[in-house]
Amino acid sequence: MEQRPLLPPGEPESRPLSAEGIARRLAAAPPGVRRPLDGLGRGDHDLNQDMLPALPLVSAAVLVPIVTHPQGMTVLFTTRTPHLSAHAGQVSFPGGRVEPGDADESAAALREAEEEVGLREAQIRLIGRLDTYVTRTGFRIYPLVGLVAPPLDLRPDPHEVADVFEVPLEFLIDPANRHRHSRIYEERERFFWAIPYEDRYIWGATAGMVVNLSELLWSEPMRSPA
Repeated sequence: MEQRPLLPPGEPESRPLSAEGIARRLAAAPPGVRRPLDGLGRGDHDLNQDMLPALPLVSAAVLVPIVTHPQGMTVLFTTRTPHLSAHAGQVSFPGGRVEPGDADESAAALREAEEEVGLREAQIRLIGRLDTYVTRTGFRIYPLVGLVAPPLDLRPDPHEVADVFEVPLEFLIDPANRHRHSRIYEERERFFWAIPYEDRYIWGATAGMVVNLSELLWSEPMRSPA
């Protein structure tokens, strides 16, 4: 897979997309992009701020797994099984509620990744976090970004995971591949990000987190389309 610049053409710091470049970019996020760890975060990544749920919120953590294949990096997603009580059948990142036994949100994300798809902590290097993300269903999600060393020996939990798939990172962070959609929810128009890929439809909170990742990997924050 051909590598493309991490920053827009003409930027003096432009360099090929690399694992270390991603780690540096997350560590040096532009001011105002990343929100405080204990903040409310953003609903659908700034598209529905007036529709955030009332407190209290349930804390959850997800792993945003960037797989460092030699031929090009990918991001690993799951499709949730249709019988789950929250976000059934949707594309998501490995993750779940922060449990009392978890030392912190990072520990919860790593635990859930192993339980849901069999990713071992030993092959994951956490390199940063995205904005805290609040869903209309009442979850405060802490997204942790991790570099995952292949090969992958995945063991999806059939109770929670219907499918596991990967999408090229360069496709996901390209603004041309994301779309602003809407639907009527409780008699109001609600906006959300969507990133179709082949026969997959990445949308809602997961797509919002991908947009946030894209913001952090480019020199300037991406703006919501008019």
